[in-house]
Amino acid sequence: MNNYLIPANANRGRLILGYFRPVDLVIFLVGLSITLVLLLIFQDYMDNTVVAVLLLMPVLISLLLVLPIPYQHNVLVLLGAIYNFYFVNRQRYVWKGWCAKYDENTNKK
Repeated sequence: MNNYLIPANANRGRLILGYFRPVDLVIFLVGLSITLVLLLIFQDYMDNTVVAVLLLMPVLISLLLVLPIPYQHNVLVLLGAIYNFYFVNRQRYVWKGWCAKYDENTNKK
């Protein structure tokens, strides 16, 4: 027996608003608070577009990191998966080909 059907969105009940982990909200709130502090400090220079874009960069970067994407949780999880695949758990697969001649004498050493 023991045939359990787990819906695809079973883990969404443990997420905040169904999308965010607590660490995601912390990242976004830190980016938002850094941006607010920078806006308060450099409010006299906001007439320059380059300065305004640079001051908004922390909140934009944190927003892009916690942005939900299909088939992954968010961009931060995707970047972690890419890092783990290419740099941490890199495995070497040797493929001889489907028509490679297997000789018994080559394996004897």
